[in-house]
Amino acid sequence: MLTLDITTALAKMITPSHGIPDAEMLAIRTSMRRLVTQWREECERGEHAWVQDPYNDAIIKQVKETAKRIRSEGIQTVLWIGIGGSALGPKVIQEVFETPDTIEFIVVDTIDPSVLALYLDIIDWKHACIVVASKSGETLETVSTFFLFWEKLTHVLGKQAASRVIAITDPAEGFLRDFCAEQLIDMLPLPKEVGGRYSIFTPIGLLPLALLEGDVSKFILGAMDMETASKQERLDENPAAMLASVQYLLESKRGYVIRVIMPYIQRLVSLARWNQQLIAESLGKNEVHNPFPLASIGTQDQHSLLQQWTQGPRKSWHLFIHETEKQRVFVPAEVPDGWTHIAGKSFGQLLDASLAGTSQGLTAAKRPYVSVSVTRLDEYHLGQLFFCFMAEVVLLGKLYRIDPYGQPGVEKSKKFTKEILTRGRGE
Repeated sequence: MLTLDITTALAKMITPSHGIPDAEMLAIRTSMRRLVTQWREECERGEHAWVQDPYNDAIIKQVKETAKRIRSEGIQTVLWIGIGGSALGPKVIQEVFETPDTIEFIVVDTIDPSVLALYLDIIDWKHACIVVASKSGETLETVSTFFLFWEKLTHVLGKQAASRVIAITDPAEGFLRDFCAEQLIDMLPLPKEVGGRYSIFTPIGLLPLALLEGDVSKFILGAMDMETASKQERLDENPAAMLASVQYLLESKRGYVIRVIMPYIQRLVSLARWNQQLIAESLGKNEVHNPFPLASIGTQDQHSLLQQWTQGPRKSWHLFIHETEKQRVFVPAEVPDGWTHIAGKSFGQLLDASLAGTSQGLTAAKRPYVSVSVTRLDEYHLGQLFFCFMAEVVLLGKLYRIDPYGQPGVEKSKKFTKEILTRGRGE
């Protein structure tokens, strides 16, 4: 089970004017107990459809069979076309589980023509497979890129091209569903009730994991165990509710508007961006109060943003994520004078020391942070992390009285973009 430490966000550590006093924690415990009960009862009534995804044995079986078929056909490269939740989740899976021994996995979430031209030139299309992911089948970036790659694939493979494409989309309606049915392209279902940013336990997350030879069952088990924890009424037994409580109090009572999601695990760069989208699209619907997420990474951003964080305006708090067990890679025992303090030490020790230095610097400056630790970054713990953050957002929606589903502001911009393109062909 992942471990959450909120000590360094409390008043007794960084003074009552900057941290959370005991009285506020006591008050929110009472409120959160009621909200967790609501959350549990809503799930029992079938609300929050994404919570049921880990229990959909039929889809899990279908995903495993699809991945097995793709790997058996000698595919060398999978081009995963998606954007937003249909790309960020798969990118996390790719960063954690891709190795030199797995299929090459490329997430295409851009319409930058220079990048697309590069892929057209360097991919061995005779040994490539396309996965296109869009629930609505109406996403500009995804559909336009799919048209481009589909044309290339049909040019190279002819009538065999359809067997090299998998679509993840609404099983009942939409352009992509209809196109794939016409072209005899295999499809995996993306439930209509599950939004993209909540889709990690659908084929959006399960297929990349299976293609990269990860253990889907352990990933699902991590989610199930965290679901059980997220419905505990005691805050100390419920990481999602505790994290939501701290987030709410730091933002609404102490003015820490900016939530800096900062893994000290390079393989979780995209998890920070995924959580950034989850928070922003779910809760960015109130001009007065809601978190403003910022994805970051340790140790790199110690050298770009730490000065601002320690001596700039008191607007941000930090959420650190780290693993306790790391690969054993060592600094040489013989190093030049002046560097003997790192001689023979593991790079894990260097990473831990950097996190500790940043943490202590924030505490000395009376700036709050919270730490999430996992034993190791494997399928089980990654499943826990994903579920914990999604449950946290639902509970934050209750605290802020904001519907965590839908993204009307995004839809309006999509409409404007379509109108602009409809008026003329452009270049």
